[in-house]
Amino acid sequence: MSKHLHSHGCTGTRRQFLLDTGMGFTGLALSAMMFRDGVAVAAPAQDVLTKWQTGEAKAKSVIWIFMIGGVSHMESFDPKPELTKYAEKSIDETPYREVADQGKINKILAEPGKEKREVFKKIFPLISGFKKYGQSGIEVSDLFPHIGGVIDDIALLRGMWTIDNNHGAQLTFHTGRKIGDTGHPTVGAWASYGLGTLNANLPEFVVLGEPSADCCGRSFTYGSAYLGPEYGGVRLKVDAKDPLSYVHPADPKLTLAEQRDAFSLIGQLNQISGIDYPTDDELRARIKAYELAFQMQMAVPELMDFAKESEHTKQLYGIDRKETAAFGSQCLAARRLVEQGVRFVQLFHGYSGNAGRWDHHANIGKLMPPLCLEIDQPIAGLISDLKQRGMLDETLVVFGTEFGRTPGAEFRESSKGTGRDHHPHGFTCWMAGGGVKGGMVHGATDELGFHAIEGRHYVTDIHATVLNQLGLNHYIMHPNRQRLPRDFGDVITEVIA
Repeated sequence: MSKHLHSHGCTGTRRQFLLDTGMGFTGLALSAMMFRDGVAVAAPAQDVLTKWQTGEAKAKSVIWIFMIGGVSHMESFDPKPELTKYAEKSIDETPYREVADQGKINKILAEPGKEKREVFKKIFPLISGFKKYGQSGIEVSDLFPHIGGVIDDIALLRGMWTIDNNHGAQLTFHTGRKIGDTGHPTVGAWASYGLGTLNANLPEFVVLGEPSADCCGRSFTYGSAYLGPEYGGVRLKVDAKDPLSYVHPADPKLTLAEQRDAFSLIGQLNQISGIDYPTDDELRARIKAYELAFQMQMAVPELMDFAKESEHTKQLYGIDRKETAAFGSQCLAARRLVEQGVRFVQLFHGYSGNAGRWDHHANIGKLMPPLCLEIDQPIAGLISDLKQRGMLDETLVVFGTEFGRTPGAEFRESSKGTGRDHHPHGFTCWMAGGGVKGGMVHGATDELGFHAIEGRHYVTDIHATVLNQLGLNHYIMHPNRQRLPRDFGDVITEVIA
């Protein structure tokens, strides 16, 4: 590559050239984006079906909302009054002894070097009331009154289960695989890989919010693995002045015209180096990322600027309230992104630097309500806003978390048992819009919320359903890589309109 640089009157490396021209993109976190040609001009949006599409797409975009730490299904969307009725009692003092074999469950929940957690030593009561909402009359916790208000647009999945009882389940929820088996694409990457772009000035797959911590998957929860870096999620900040690190040129005096000229030259150099490195996918993806970054300097800040949004819209998302402003801004940004053609927007909530803020082993009655307050109005506002704009039918909204919480009290941090432990055997997620039925419940757990006993679905069944609604054939959409049957998942046909 250097001999070509010298022959064109340049010296040094490509990286040094970028620095010398003031572009300042060294370390750019954009290797997941792909520009469509070798010079800095916008390519047209893709308007034809890819080879993976069936032509039966019911959704154009996905908004994937993930709660980090494990939301209690009983205190959210699967209320169990029997927990309050038999509070403080052991499992043997209830009519539900057959719900679980305690010795087996303790073995499952035990971690190396830690005491076995006696999940039924004491039944833990619900920390909130619940009531029926909407024409469907679906029961929702009092901690989620706004989401309850839009329940007629939601399909609850109360029979979810997963394979990891620790927070590696965050990775499992996004890839189907456990920690230690990280070389697999996320559902967002599959969507990006299969669909192509609707707006060549923006990435196909955007990530908002702080993702899972290093313990639980981190970048692998929005990565693309063997599909290639151009299909991974691109992290953006909801900040009009600084939406993306390194997106601004290092030299503030550099004009757009000068940047355009520099990129034009870089494009020519790219074509020359491509002769020497025709199969270097990572090099090609990174170079194209530099080029797309130029386009994004204009597009992304405008998307993150809410100045033109009405006060009514801002209030709908709770942006006018301290408790809901941060996540409300993410939800509004998600709507604006899909409105401009971004295929997959992934929102994270609850980052804590470790397992996540939704991991309530103790003091659940004190710690969970404020978190619910942060997300309840913004998520309901998102669904209402999409609906009133005529976008909900073509936008699939998914709400998920890595697992639920135990029916029994958790004694890890208190002899009084004030929290709930990890629980992979049965929990709730939901979907709305995008060709999914609203106002329905699919699946069920037993009377204590322990096991998924009806409509059981492994987490990749959600992946399969998402890809199906996007019109993608998830069984043939893989580049000659061996995948386990569980990796594909099965479409949850019961919730499809």
